[in-house]
Amino acid sequence: MNKLKELLQKDYVILDGGMGTMLQAAGMKMGETPEMLNITEPELLISIHEQYLKAGADIIYANTFGGNRYKLEECGHSVDELVTAGIKNAKKACANVNPRALVALDVGPIGQLLEPTGTLSFEEAYEMYAEIVKAGEAAGADLVVFETMTDLLDVKAAVLAAKENSQLPIMTTMTFEENMRTFTGCQISSFALTISGLGVDALGVNCSLGPKELEPVIKELTGWTNLPVIVKPNAGLPDPVTNEYNVTAEQFAEFMKDLRKYGIKIFGGCCGTTPEFIKCLSDMLHKEGNLAKEPVKIPSAVCSATSTVIVDQPRVVGERINPTGKKVFKQALLDNDMDYILGQALEQTGAGADILDVNVGLPGIDERQMMVDTVKALQSVVDVPLQLDSTIPEVLDAALRVYNGKPIVNSVNGEEDSLNNILPIVKKYGAAVIGLALDKDGIPKKAEDRVAIARKIMDRAIAIGIPKEDIYIDCLTLTASAEQEGVMETLNALYEVKHTLGLRTVLGVSNISFGLPNRVLVNHIFLTMAMQNGLDLAIINPNIYEMMGAVRAYKLLANIDKNSVDYIKAYASMPNISKINPMNTAANAVQGGQTAQAGGSVNLKDKKGSYTCDDLFYAVEKGLKNEGAAITEELLAGMDSMDIVNNALIPALDKIGEEFEKGTLFLPQLIMAAGVAQGAFEVIRKHMIMSNNAPVSKGKIVIATVKGDVHDIGKNIVKVLLENYGYEVIDLGKDVEYQVVVDAIKENGAKLCGLSALMTTTLVSMKKTIELIHKNNLDCKVMVGGAVLTPEYAKEIHADFYSKDAKESVDIAKRVLG
Repeated sequence: MNKLKELLQKDYVILDGGMGTMLQAAGMKMGETPEMLNITEPELLISIHEQYLKAGADIIYANTFGGNRYKLEECGHSVDELVTAGIKNAKKACANVNPRALVALDVGPIGQLLEPTGTLSFEEAYEMYAEIVKAGEAAGADLVVFETMTDLLDVKAAVLAAKENSQLPIMTTMTFEENMRTFTGCQISSFALTISGLGVDALGVNCSLGPKELEPVIKELTGWTNLPVIVKPNAGLPDPVTNEYNVTAEQFAEFMKDLRKYGIKIFGGCCGTTPEFIKCLSDMLHKEGNLAKEPVKIPSAVCSATSTVIVDQPRVVGERINPTGKKVFKQALLDNDMDYILGQALEQTGAGADILDVNVGLPGIDERQMMVDTVKALQSVVDVPLQLDSTIPEVLDAALRVYNGKPIVNSVNGEEDSLNNILPIVKKYGAAVIGLALDKDGIPKKAEDRVAIARKIMDRAIAIGIPKEDIYIDCLTLTASAEQEGVMETLNALYEVKHTLGLRTVLGVSNISFGLPNRVLVNHIFLTMAMQNGLDLAIINPNIYEMMGAVRAYKLLANIDKNSVDYIKAYASMPNISKINPMNTAANAVQGGQTAQAGGSVNLKDKKGSYTCDDLFYAVEKGLKNEGAAITEELLAGMDSMDIVNNALIPALDKIGEEFEKGTLFLPQLIMAAGVAQGAFEVIRKHMIMSNNAPVSKGKIVIATVKGDVHDIGKNIVKVLLENYGYEVIDLGKDVEYQVVVDAIKENGAKLCGLSALMTTTLVSMKKTIELIHKNNLDCKVMVGGAVLTPEYAKEIHADFYSKDAKESVDIAKRVLG
């Protein structure tokens, strides 16, 4: 029985408040593993739970937030032991105070970034979450909560682990910053679309900000989901000196009262909140009641973690990642040449593709593994959503599993086997799906028969829970040279599907001109006709000038491109053309629907043997690791290594850093670019050693996460960037004693030290480390950083520099060391 669904029948549900806050107040030692207290101090945990229950909590979170094997590896107890003890303590508190209250297995992030941004694989993360969930369910948890998440793929691994290994209801919350994104750049819309599609019971936000600062996030989130929404803010913002939060319990309740207008269902508190906060919140809701959430119309949309495409106008699906009729692409698949595939992706997105179709089906290869590898690689260098193109269930299941976001599946058709095998997979992963208007008898000649198949696909999809807005129909383009009368049948069917069935539409456009001369002319006119009849997704080659021109011009003339903004942006700098020449060489570049690149992208494979620093700059910027190393090898044959560093690598990293600071690219792209640069630097280093010219370090920098703090993701990112800029980094790791930092500075003669802290409780360790550095009269500047730090606190503890992010750490290093 789903006890959570029963509880959600109430007007509102109240969660507990901060666990860490209460444990710290009770004397938990700095650096101590909170989950250990489940065994060593069970009465303390029971008491805290009881206080929250007496304050009015309907659901209490067990003290299991960090109960994964990565974080517990050195504690001497198993995941099962600590999770079981945590659940039993919470259950005992409920029995003592309110037997109807529910106990949530509380699960936080593992603490490592997933591939391709980090080193942890999706399946490794999945197994860790599965281990926790199995232990929690066996111990008697009523539901599982995944909270304080920042990586969408990490959330997906967690949710799948829970759904596939337990019967527990699932709640999920991510942590968004004031820029409306998570630490890794995940959008609110991407979170809602992806996680709603996976079938959780409730979703929302927790931590990071106070209730007032979270209002824009909540407003955006509630426009993207009809699931119950959770809001669990901090008690405002912390003062790093006093460790006190700036919102009182009464103010907290008042802010939450105002947030009810967004239709929140589940209310609670996070860091800095106590039973007093939950009591004030409960009293407010009891007095004022809650406001019902009006259902919202979810748009047809697909997404990656960092980019959402709403299909509310004609959108371009790039068709080039497909071996059909492409000899070079076939060879790339046989050779496992991922760089070629990535080049095709970058060309298409550079030319304006909104979505990329991905088809890697070819005899002689492992299509399942190739699809998985391709999806991972593509998502490391482009942020547009993907259309996974296969009819093989095993291929689709594997690709959908590791896809970060909500993709489109291409495709299902009207045959029973297809409907029975493909639609359940689409439903499981919350994807959108393209239905082909054909069945066992092939493609019907008449429009009404294709519409009938489309209706059948729609009915079957809706029957298993796939929302109507996620169903797209391809009415199928027939070749005009062979079936000329079929052209209008396709367009008529498309019109009916769009305007009668109310579904989104898709067409592979270029097949219309097969066997005809001047194919581009036929293609772009047919494309325009299709858009006028209601085409939503045009599968085309975006590198063809005329095809993208048709889309842009149509949007302008149909009043979709307001004030002609996109059209002018695309063409304002081009020379004026007084007339169209149908034999123009731009069109004649096409051979069988293929064309040379366009849109300012570079196919680096074609330039082998004549690489320049600009090509290396491009490889770093776009995250092309293998090509970055190959280009560097070639450049070293005729260039000085430092010229390569100064003219390509450093400028590329500077540009990436600037875009990261502006918020135009995000952590995954930053790390991928740094990885390419790191590979190039390694090639240069080996070359210099072989030439008896050892690379010269710009200086040594000691970095550490301070004593008591086990969070090191931010520090690790800083390390990678600093090394890429030529500094020798001595990384002392996490939870580092004060004296160890001092000794490392002395031993290495370091002129700069970087200290990181993520927890307010460990800021005192940062202060004491700096005091010890100064006490030893070391000639070493100190920079500090971390989510809880402020420039004011950095100054107060006598740090020389405050670094708000990894890029600023590099700027500080340049100032200190040159």
